Amino acid sequence: MCGRLNVTDTPGVIDLLGTLGIPIDVGQKPLRFERFIRAGSEVSIVRQMAQQRYIANASWWLLQTLNGDSFKPDFKWASFNTRYDKLNKPQSAGYEAFRQSRCVIPVSGFGETEGKGRDAKYTDFKAIKGEAIALGGLCREWVNSTTGETALSCSVITLPPHEKLMPYHTKASPLILSQDDDTIDMWLDPNLKDVSVFADLLKPNIPQRLVGCRIDKPATHKPIDEVFKIEADT
Repeated sequence: MCGRLNVTDTPGVIDLLGTLGIPIDVGQKPLRFERFIRAGSEVSIVRQMAQQRYIANASWWLLQTLNGDSFKPDFKWASFNTRYDKLNKPQSAGYEAFRQSRCVIPVSGFGETEGKGRDAKYTDFKAIKGEAIALGGLCREWVNSTTGETALSCSVITLPPHEKLMPYHTKASPLILSQDDDTIDMWLDPNLKDVSVFADLLKPNIPQRLVGCRIDKPATHKPIDEVFKIEADT
C-alpha cells in the first residue's frame, strides 16, 4: 500500500502542474508542500469540473464521518488507499468515485513499509531529478445536511504488487499515471463514464524512472543505505 507521500517544492512538481494545465504564478506555492504527509492528513489534488482543472486540498482518507459539525476521517475503515479490485464492486467506497470523480495527486515521491513494529523496514521512492509523479486517485465530496458545510476527501488507487517493488513492499503498488500520452486527460475527464477503458491501468506498471532509498523512519527520513534506481517498464 501507499502509506505516506512526499510533496516538495521542486521544479519537477511545478512542471507537472503545468502539464496538468494548472497555471502557476512566479513565487506562488500552489500545493500543500510537506516532506512527510501521512494518511489521514491533508493533501493537494487536481480535479476537473466541466472543462476547468483546479487544485483543491483534501483529506487523504476517502471515507469521512461527522464529528460535531465537521467531517473527519472515519478510522473504522482504512480508506486512504482504494484497491483496484474494489473499483467495480457497487457497494465499495470507491465505486461511484471511480466513475464520477477521479483525481490526480501530484507528488515528488511516496513511501512504502514492509513488516510491522520493530521489524518494519521503510523505503522512500521519488521521481528522478526534474520530474514528479502523478498518482491516480479518487475523491469524494461530503455535505453536512444541517449546516451545509462541505468537505473533500481522496484516496490513492493501489494495484497488485509490482515485481520491481516487491523487495520493498509485497502487498501492493500505487497507480502511477503516464505523463507521455493522453492517460491523464482521460483520467480527469468527468464525462468519461466507461471505465472499461482503464482496464490496462489497473495492472502493475511503472511508467517512469524512480529512485529509492531505505530510511530510518518516516518522520526523520534519514537514509540508511545507498540510493538505487528503478527503471521504467517498457
